[in-house]
Amino acid sequence: MPAANPGKLSPLNPAAAEPFYRQIYDRFRSAIASGVLKPGDRIPSARALTKELGLARGTVDAAYSLLAAEGYVQARGQAGTIVTPDLKPRPPLASSPPRSDDGSHPPSFRPDTTLPFQMGLPALDAFPRKIWARLGARCVRVMQPADMAHPSVYGLQALREQIAAYLHVSRGVNCSPAQIFVTSGYRHTLDLIGRSLLKAGDRVWLEDPGYPPTRDLLKHMNMAVIAVPVDREGIVVSEGIQSTPRARAAVVTPAHQSPLGVSLSLPRRLALLDWAARQNAWIIEDDYDGEYRYASRPLPALKSLDRDGRVLYAGTFSKVLFPSLRLAYLVVPEALVERFEQISQALAAGSPQLTQALVTAFITEGHFARHIQRMRKLYAERREATVAGLEGVLGKHMRIDSQPGGMHLILRFQGRRSDRKLVARMRAAGLYGEALTDWTMGSDGASAVLLGFTNVDSPRTAESLARRMLSLM
Repeated sequence: MPAANPGKLSPLNPAAAEPFYRQIYDRFRSAIASGVLKPGDRIPSARALTKELGLARGTVDAAYSLLAAEGYVQARGQAGTIVTPDLKPRPPLASSPPRSDDGSHPPSFRPDTTLPFQMGLPALDAFPRKIWARLGARCVRVMQPADMAHPSVYGLQALREQIAAYLHVSRGVNCSPAQIFVTSGYRHTLDLIGRSLLKAGDRVWLEDPGYPPTRDLLKHMNMAVIAVPVDREGIVVSEGIQSTPRARAAVVTPAHQSPLGVSLSLPRRLALLDWAARQNAWIIEDDYDGEYRYASRPLPALKSLDRDGRVLYAGTFSKVLFPSLRLAYLVVPEALVERFEQISQALAAGSPQLTQALVTAFITEGHFARHIQRMRKLYAERREATVAGLEGVLGKHMRIDSQPGGMHLILRFQGRRSDRKLVARMRAAGLYGEALTDWTMGSDGASAVLLGFTNVDSPRTAESLARRMLSLM
């Protein structure tokens, strides 16, 4: 068991009235009480701590003797000294008040959990971890000193080349590697766009309902968010033109509208591109899961129709691989490459080069394309199984929207119910759900629950989860 890191504890103060042994004692006692050191954790040896702090051995021995006398630690001979295994630290004097379950606080986007029905998670059980581990080990073995220096702020060149080739074949996007900027996620992508092309006070069209973090981030950048309604053909471009024709940009999800799942129709796509060309506005295409369409082959990206250089295409590896990669990318028009290079240099952000090298190898050897094909088939099966399980239990209470693709379902209530209250009760019971009203900017949004299905492995599992939902309604 590794020893606890003394760097986690507060530093000693030579000017303090307390002697050093007492300060060391207080450091460890505070760390144990706060949970930084837990029962059974090994603490540094007296010799190691003496060397670390530059003190006399007797000073450290005195602190450890006092801790042992009061029952905080136990000496285990050659095994070292550990925090007393059955020690029950006193709780902190004050604690945060519990969150209410009235639905007034929407769930975070995205939480670091893996709850049933959680959105934004691919099928984690089906990811080829053995292949990933083998490639990762190889990438570490071949790493050279040059690979350990500061990574390119634009992204690893080999990865940019692989992304360009993939987009050309799968999404119809014709771009060069120089037009691709690797980012650490969608928020980083949007921040890069905002700093490069927009300014405070600019008006930006957003789909309504739409992905909440987009509007939150734009508001933090002091931009005016304009809600544009969505119908069965996607964003209603005519209403955006009528309300705010001189908007500076529009953020859209053409492949699978987030969250309604509809695809932007061709007439709407052309109207949106025409508006952007006439107004010198920008279109930010968020293609977060365009690979997953079950009714037919995936639709070409909106960017593939861009002839005037007005569309910025944002993609991500979070939905096709896994979110903890923190890896996404942005394709910018050729005329904007120099501008984005300047801003990227100023921000000096980016993703670890080793991670990028691993993803590059995963793509180069064909695992990426095979994985997407397998997931497309698996998600179609799991979507069907989840719908069957939910309808068998909740059919009298809800109906499920028919969607051509995506990674989640929309359950609409029969009758008047609060989606926020149900979602809050689900979260308290260990289930995940998101309220459609939290994705709506107006006050008259329809009430519905959004559920991810990618990690529901069978109709039996879906039925069991549905019964748990029924008990909460």
